[in-house]
Amino acid sequence: MSQPKKKSRRRFILGGLGLTGALLVGWGFLPPRQRLNAAHDLPVHDGEVALNGWISIAADGSVNVAMHRSEMGQGIHTVLQMLVAEELDVPLSQVKPMYVPADKIYGNLAAIADGLPFHPDDQGSLKRVAHWITLKFARELGVQMTGGSSSVKDAWLPMREAGATARAMLVAAAAKKWQVAVAECKTQDGAVLHASGKRASYAELAADAVHSQPGEVQLKNPRDFKLIGTPQPRTDALAKVDGSAGFGIDARPEGMLYAALKQSPTIGGKVKQFDAASVMNMPGVTQVVDFSMPDMVAGVAVVAKSYWQARQAMAALTIVWEPGDNASLSSEGIFKEFASQLDKESGHAYYQAGDAAEALAGKNVVKTVEAEYRAPFLAHAAMEPINCTAQVGDSKVDVWVSTQVPGISVDLAAKVANVKSENVNLHMAYLGGGFGRRLEADMVAQAVRIAMETKGLPVQLIWSREEDISHDMYRPAALARFRAGLDSAGKLLAYDNKSASGAIAHQFLKRAFGFAGAGPDKTTAEGEFDMPYEIPNQRIAHVIVPSVVPIGFWRSVGHSHNAFFKESFIDELAHAANQDGAAFRRALLVRHPRHLAVLDAAVSKAGQVPAGRAHGLALHESFGTIVAQIAEVSVQDGQIRVHRVVCALDCGIAVNPNIIAQQMESAIVFGLSAALYGEILIKDGKVVQTNFGDYPVLRINEAPEVETVIIKSAEAPQGIGEPGVPPVAPAVANAVFKLTGKRLRSLPLKLS
Repeated sequence: MSQPKKKSRRRFILGGLGLTGALLVGWGFLPPRQRLNAAHDLPVHDGEVALNGWISIAADGSVNVAMHRSEMGQGIHTVLQMLVAEELDVPLSQVKPMYVPADKIYGNLAAIADGLPFHPDDQGSLKRVAHWITLKFARELGVQMTGGSSSVKDAWLPMREAGATARAMLVAAAAKKWQVAVAECKTQDGAVLHASGKRASYAELAADAVHSQPGEVQLKNPRDFKLIGTPQPRTDALAKVDGSAGFGIDARPEGMLYAALKQSPTIGGKVKQFDAASVMNMPGVTQVVDFSMPDMVAGVAVVAKSYWQARQAMAALTIVWEPGDNASLSSEGIFKEFASQLDKESGHAYYQAGDAAEALAGKNVVKTVEAEYRAPFLAHAAMEPINCTAQVGDSKVDVWVSTQVPGISVDLAAKVANVKSENVNLHMAYLGGGFGRRLEADMVAQAVRIAMETKGLPVQLIWSREEDISHDMYRPAALARFRAGLDSAGKLLAYDNKSASGAIAHQFLKRAFGFAGAGPDKTTAEGEFDMPYEIPNQRIAHVIVPSVVPIGFWRSVGHSHNAFFKESFIDELAHAANQDGAAFRRALLVRHPRHLAVLDAAVSKAGQVPAGRAHGLALHESFGTIVAQIAEVSVQDGQIRVHRVVCALDCGIAVNPNIIAQQMESAIVFGLSAALYGEILIKDGKVVQTNFGDYPVLRINEAPEVETVIIKSAEAPQGIGEPGVPPVAPAVANAVFKLTGKRLRSLPLKLS
């Protein structure tokens, strides 16, 4: 029977956007609100002059640029500084990062708009209208966040416009001062020049430029870029080498105490009782605090004068827990429920073309291939331990934290302390890894709640690694089923894919904004429904199975496991069709020249495989970036060893090729850790894994050689931080199949 094509998706999109009534529709087509000037002036010191909401000029000619995205090792501050430096015509060395108060012009529009569940090939009017209105809606929300590999994509226009506008204001000020035409002036290396030989630095002109009119501002044509597109060193590298870089855990406000904690070992458990008096006489201990709050993990913290004292006392404190309703929960039971729901439910169809069911039953299908894949929960395991420092007093709150969501952190701190958000002062810091874990603000709520008991003294809460691994917001576990049909020539005629998992958005919205999500969640099916392969009859659907296990955004989100499912199954189909994996994919990408170029670049760079090894291929698009990876793999004594990974990609304009290569290397190592080792198991309602002993990551001696090929492109920049993760696992699994004949359909990849 034919399935309904688009009705459900349209209803979901329009309903989700609230397109009811002429008033809202009319608002939707008004021009979007500007992103140049903030509601409040930029903070300036020592003679600095602010030219707009992004840029101020210092007396020494240096340019301070608002850093509205978190630097967590991905190099985003360097790239954002490059955008401004290019349009402002100043050397990159002259541009300095500046943390600024929250403002809606810094909101991440791209990340929210990318959540719309449209296929990348969809160019219809519904998509255009929904995207336009969502961008406007996101501008009004002004949610400041770093995630979704969206930072450069979102900043590409507003930060360049800020630089170009400031340059035009400076030129206008110089022209007025010299009584010459604006067209006779040019800019170079932080100064305005005139053919007569006159020259004025930006520092000399800044005070007058504030009052000048920039006129019509033109962005540079990409062919005129001098900085964008060139490999530049990281501007934060020196500070991170010499130790002067400040991370959240480096906060040291005067009089600071330390807190260690224990949280309910059972998911959803509560604190029943504990004997605070038993540890109050231990060295340095000042308080024992039950910080349990509604909708958060219950727990107890010990506060002391040093972290070691807090840890020692915490270890000595006996806590009796009420296990709650999930004491029998297990990974085995969760996957049984996934299978049961897939048996019963048709799921929400995120994409359909033709009629997959009818084609699979048709006479042209001579070979049917079926498979089931699974992926476990995964922890983030960022190197900087989860931490937050808070101080509460006189109706004001100070928070020092490494966070991807400063606005959400401020609002949650205000809620816990019962103060207004404007009375919360957030001190931003570098992040020692985020990967989506620091999109959560649970550590902020806990630190503020504990600080409410320390009589105005600041307290730094630090989670142990055991607490981190066993109390994460995990990458969801998932189960996927595939059924496809080939004709006598090996052509793929029909493709049916249905998967089951929890929905991240449903939980995240509750934690971050206080209301539960509902309906479809794109992250559950991304990487499956949005594939580029040209299959005449296909249906890709997902069944949401509510999760009592806390789940959250993990580097590359749904793509992280769905790419493994999809690219492994595509390889199964190539084998069933007696075709090479690359040739089979090429036949499915006739109308996708960018994907073909990336695929061919990877194959060409990989060359011939050495004896005793095999090449495994995977091609995947995520966050707007197309990536093909070829993993060179051997199997020795039943152990999988990855020697080399060739990574070709098209990410649009490559703002900084150095950082792109670094991010691909980082993503591949991160993805290999998950592919070979990553697994969070649930038993008796508790997380089994506790530390790197039973949740290992890739060691340096296991790291492969990585070669990155960047395809030249004129398209606007797309995501970089995450797209290198998804293809790694299927590329390795496909190589293992060539070597052993064993098709590994579960993560992590194990031969025994």
